[in-house]
Amino acid sequence: MPSDDLPETFHVTTDEQLRAVSNLTRHRIMAVLRFEPATITQIAGRVGLAKGSSSYHVRLLERAGLVKVVRTRKVRGVTERYYAMAAGAIALPDPGEGGPDVLMRHAVADLEASPGDGERHVRMAHLRLTEEQFAQLGARLQALADEYRELSDPSLPDASLVFALFHPAAREQADGGAK
Repeated sequence: MPSDDLPETFHVTTDEQLRAVSNLTRHRIMAVLRFEPATITQIAGRVGLAKGSSSYHVRLLERAGLVKVVRTRKVRGVTERYYAMAAGAIALPDPGEGGPDVLMRHAVADLEASPGDGERHVRMAHLRLTEEQFAQLGARLQALADEYRELSDPSLPDASLVFALFHPAAREQADGGAK
C-alpha cells in the first residue's frame, strides 16, 4: 500500500480512540499493520490470537478510525478484507500530570516480550541540560527516528525504537512531599 495515500499523523482526540490504543493487544495489531496491510487471519497468526479475538480488536480499532480497510478480494465466496493503519503515525495527547504514558507502557511490554537472546540496545542516561539543549536533543532524536523510518523496508525484520526525554519529578514530589 503506498504510504503517500496516508495522512502523516492521526491525532488521538477522543476517549474511544484513547481506549483503543491503550490496549496492549490492539497496540500489537497496529504494529503488524505498520508496514503492510493484513487480513484478520494474518493478524491473528502474527499476534498469536484466535481469529475471533483479532476480529473484535480490529473492529474496535476501525471504529476508532485508527485502521481502515484498504482492499478486498473474494476467496471461495468469502470477502477477505485487508486492513492497514489509517495514518503513518499516531499522536497521543499529553497524559497529564500523574497519568501513565501509554507508549512507554507498551514499549516496556514489547521489550519484555521480545526474544531475550536477540540483540538489544537499551540505555538510560541521566543528563543535566539547559532548556535549549533539552529542546535540541528532543529535535535531534525525533529527526533521527524520522530518518530511519524513511529507510524502513517491509521485507526486513521489525525493530522498535522508543525514546523518552523528560524532566523527572523533583525528589520532594516523588516522595509525596516527605523529606
